[in-house]
Amino acid sequence: MSIEENIASPSQALPPKASQGVSGSSSAPTLNSRLPGWQRVCAALRRLSRSSQFVIAASIILGLTMTFVGNLVSKTIERSAVQAAADTGALYMTTFLEPYVQDLTTTSSLSVQTAQAIDHLMTSPTLSAHVISVKIWSPDGTILYSTNKDLVNKSFSTTEIALALQGKTVTEWGELNEEENSYERSLGIPLYEIYAPLREFGTGRIIAVGEFYELAEVLEQEINQVRREVWVIVGTATVSMLLLLFAIVHRGERIIVRQQQALSEHMHEQALLHAKNIGLQRKITTANQAFSRINELTLRRIGADLHDGPAQLLTLILVRVDELNTVQGRNNKNGAQPEGDALETIRNAAQDALREVREISRGLALPEINGMSLRQELELVVQRHRQRTETEVDLTCIALPENVPAPHKVCIYRFIQEALNNSYRHADAKGQAVLVSYARGLLTIQVTDTGDGMESDRLMATSEGRTRLGLAGMRYRVESLGGKFHIQSMPGAGTGVCAQFKLGYRNKRPSEATSV
Repeated sequence: MSIEENIASPSQALPPKASQGVSGSSSAPTLNSRLPGWQRVCAALRRLSRSSQFVIAASIILGLTMTFVGNLVSKTIERSAVQAAADTGALYMTTFLEPYVQDLTTTSSLSVQTAQAIDHLMTSPTLSAHVISVKIWSPDGTILYSTNKDLVNKSFSTTEIALALQGKTVTEWGELNEEENSYERSLGIPLYEIYAPLREFGTGRIIAVGEFYELAEVLEQEINQVRREVWVIVGTATVSMLLLLFAIVHRGERIIVRQQQALSEHMHEQALLHAKNIGLQRKITTANQAFSRINELTLRRIGADLHDGPAQLLTLILVRVDELNTVQGRNNKNGAQPEGDALETIRNAAQDALREVREISRGLALPEINGMSLRQELELVVQRHRQRTETEVDLTCIALPENVPAPHKVCIYRFIQEALNNSYRHADAKGQAVLVSYARGLLTIQVTDTGDGMESDRLMATSEGRTRLGLAGMRYRVESLGGKFHIQSMPGAGTGVCAQFKLGYRNKRPSEATSV
């Protein structure tokens, strides 16, 4: 295709995945539009950066908190301002009214002259500029005097009267909805009412309660001004905290992003190293298995060489010694000096050497175990040890696997062979036992005895400080196949060696236990 054709049909040049990505992105709004509103909001929030999410969450939390704090402070200031104004107004009014209610110490009502005097007092410009209406209550809730004459001698039940009779100054701020406030509501101006106790001169006994209605415009202006100042302070503090927190979180987010990038790069490098290590581990495992096979072939060759070389020569020596013994017998009959003792000594030494060489060669030569099951192999190695040493060995098998790799079978044979040999040499073959079990993919071989045992620091070294080749060889064999080797011995408690191999579940068979 020419360059002009590529330019003319750019959609044909897109790879299949790119075209799928475009179609997928175009369908995303459709999918999001089907979600409920709160889920769409959550999805949109998740797409924001962490600092933006934090600012939104902090704004909501701080906004609600500061709103609560602002309302609380405003209400507190409002109550304090109203109470202060009420205390001042009560002190002011009681100074004027208490002289007119002293008659209540002897009578239950105010005289007409007293009511007229209070009416004249309320016409004073000083009072009328602030106090709009006045009521005087008896202790039983009856109105003894009122600016609205229709309420005189009427009784009402109010909580404020009971509180005032206890010596408290009570203030009501807000709507005047009670029945006894009908006249004050009709005025159509903002008012607040104050209840103050009126006392008897000399004794201080409360004899009546004065109720005053004062103009609330100035007080409302002061309270609104204080509210504005409070909200300005709260709002400024909230915005300042949000900005400071956003700066801290944004800086932390940038650090986290950089660390995430560095961590991702480090993880990628670790993954590459891990892959390389796995490859190297496979090579090491392969090399160990090859080394095990080569070592076994070497042992077989040494055994064959011993059998075919020194053993044959020793056999020849024995044959010749027998011939010399025959000749010596004839000479003895002829009266020659007997030399049978020397020949017999040579013959016995040769027989002992031949027996040792054959034992060594049999120990080095591994039987053909590839065609055997693991149970047959275990029975064979135990049987050979019994025949060679004429000792007893207890063999117990628990749920053995069906298939075991050939390198593992060779290692198990050599491990048990060497462990039993050590028990025979160092523990006088006391309580020799072999336990082989398989569970959850783990094959465990334990060889124990009930001999004298030894100190833990002497397990891997002789008195000359050299490593014990038998134990070291067992450890190297087991660990070369990825197994675990353990040895435990205590003076007077015997010795036990253990090897474990992870074979996996594919070799699992039904549980069974036998003892031989």
